[in-house]
Amino acid sequence: MILLVAITATVARFGAPAAVVSAQDVQDHKQSAPTQPASQKGDKVFASSCAGCHGLDGRGGDRAPSIATGRVQRLSDSQIFGIVQHGITGTGMPAFHSLSESEINSVVAYLRVLQGAKETIALPGDANRGKALFFGKAGCSACHMAAGQGGFIASDLSSYARTHSVDEARSAITNPNPNGDRLARTATVTTSDGNKFVGRVRNEDNFSLQLQDLDGAFHLLAKSDIKRLEYNSQSMMPSNYGSTLSSGELNDVISYLMNVANGGESGTPQAETPKENPEED
Repeated sequence: MILLVAITATVARFGAPAAVVSAQDVQDHKQSAPTQPASQKGDKVFASSCAGCHGLDGRGGDRAPSIATGRVQRLSDSQIFGIVQHGITGTGMPAFHSLSESEINSVVAYLRVLQGAKETIALPGDANRGKALFFGKAGCSACHMAAGQGGFIASDLSSYARTHSVDEARSAITNPNPNGDRLARTATVTTSDGNKFVGRVRNEDNFSLQLQDLDGAFHLLAKSDIKRLEYNSQSMMPSNYGSTLSSGELNDVISYLMNVANGGESGTPQAETPKENPEED
């Protein structure tokens, strides 16, 4: 049991039942995901108990990592059964004591179906060129991190393409929402004694505010000491990528993000890459 916990604790949290998955999402997924008689019951249990965190395809989301790929695939059925039944101590993976043994077995069977359903999605561009752009001309790495490299002031994009389509990624790059979450914009805090701090507000409650400045340092400020808090009206995301990057270059950057999200080594595409990458003015 100690060995199992040691293995699984570094693998994945299997998911909590708190999040809600709509019936339409389940139906859409059933139309695209293969099923087997042994897992027909499992897909329903998975959708209600696991998909809220791990996604309907098991490939993870904001709440939990992928369990359809990677190390989880190498665990035995009995190991996965134990994780579902008993959870993982010290993590967000709960124990599903409410599920019967047959239900857990059906979930394991369905997970094996998901793990075997590897859909290859052609990259829209070249991941190698995209990596060079991400860390070079496009300047994405000045704020964003990918595959453990890059900046910290903006969101980590390592798993972004796992939950966003090519069109969604392109739109986010070329048309950043200026009216989005204010916490995504930089803020200037002026204290009562005249000090100013510029950066991202990371946490805020009724009594204090935590700000990370552009150098990475964190500042915990009492609300009573803050004279003025101003959010920049502009998103930190440049709004001119539609003109500074060609259509082909945008496809290359998106391909790099897709490659990273699929677990590819940096610069080594894991999906099919088109032989030609047409550039559009």
